[in-house]
Amino acid sequence: MRRWMGVPVAAVMVTACVTINVYFPAAEAKEAARRFVEDVIGDEAPPPAPEDGNGGPSAMLEPVSLRELASRVDLYALVGIGSAHAQSPDINIKTPAIQAIQARMSARFDSTLRAGFDAGALGFAGDGTIVVRDASKLPLKDRVKIQQAVADDNRDRKAVYREIAVANGHPEWEGQIREVFARQWIASARSGWWYQSGGSWKQK
Repeated sequence: MRRWMGVPVAAVMVTACVTINVYFPAAEAKEAARRFVEDVIGDEAPPPAPEDGNGGPSAMLEPVSLRELASRVDLYALVGIGSAHAQSPDINIKTPAIQAIQARMSARFDSTLRAGFDAGALGFAGDGTIVVRDASKLPLKDRVKIQQAVADDNRDRKAVYREIAVANGHPEWEGQIREVFARQWIASARSGWWYQSGGSWKQK
């Protein structure tokens, strides 16, 4: 009897040894955001940020909160239980829903928003949304149209971050994807465009 009681215990131990560690792929998300944003903005792209001496984008260190750091620690590995597969998923931005939003944003940027950025009327806020920072730089006849375009584009930005998270099977990634894209919109801003940094406006 004692011998048979050990079978379920052994099965539980084997199951416990097989864990799947899924973490937010920051480097892959950054590259996906760069491709998406450059496709929307178009024209000439600024040179990519230089990599550090340790190699590619995955070697770059980004500040993380204690909670996020704790979420990346594999507790099973610390106690000697291995992972069956440490997943490093790619970020998919090619679903029909995502591409439809991207197409709208690209058309809107070319037809309306680019002129506002070039004039200095629009800027990227710290959260990556578009802000009318100086309406006086817009022709009076265009102000209502541009303000509506800004509202529509910000709505699409929120929608696409949610779609990307859901499309990749992790709705809980939406906040992290939003942060990655916020940094990318500012990084991709062209010379002469305005963006917020530390609560103040700066011009590239």
